[in-house]
Amino acid sequence: MGCKVDRLTSCCGCGSLKAGTIIAGMLGILLSIATIVIILTTKIDFKTVIFDDWISKSAIKIILIVNLCMTIILSALLIVGAIIRNQYLFLPWIILGIMLCIGLLVDVIYTAVVFFIDDHTTAGILWLVIGLICVVIYFYLWYVVLSHFLQLKEQNDRGRYSRTPYRR
Repeated sequence: MGCKVDRLTSCCGCGSLKAGTIIAGMLGILLSIATIVIILTTKIDFKTVIFDDWISKSAIKIILIVNLCMTIILSALLIVGAIIRNQYLFLPWIILGIMLCIGLLVDVIYTAVVFFIDDHTTAGILWLVIGLICVVIYFYLWYVVLSHFLQLKEQNDRGRYSRTPYRR
């Protein structure tokens, strides 16, 4: 038998899961575009945890931009999937989303620890608090999309317009 997952029935208590899914996809696109613009227009020194010693700074920027372009494509697929009610178009975003959520959590904790080690306590606390709030919001949006995916899957498995037969 399968594992039953509890799911949400609405987004933020008042919106539909479909609307929440479309909003999550639009936010993915907008934040990715904004990040690409920031990468291309500022002189931010990006650092990585593992590859910082043997990959150039420009290569790191290129890798980030390619990843952000993939996020834009997967977010667009998510929006299309929500509009045409195709649950399979959700899957790439759902998989990417949970990986990004875990990565964001690791990044927030790692960066906060670096701030604390460098005696930037206030920055570490702010990074930790704001970062964890972002992780919670991101995870919630991911859960909205997963809930809508499961809702569509259930409807498609039983037939979208089927009902239980009328009994006398």
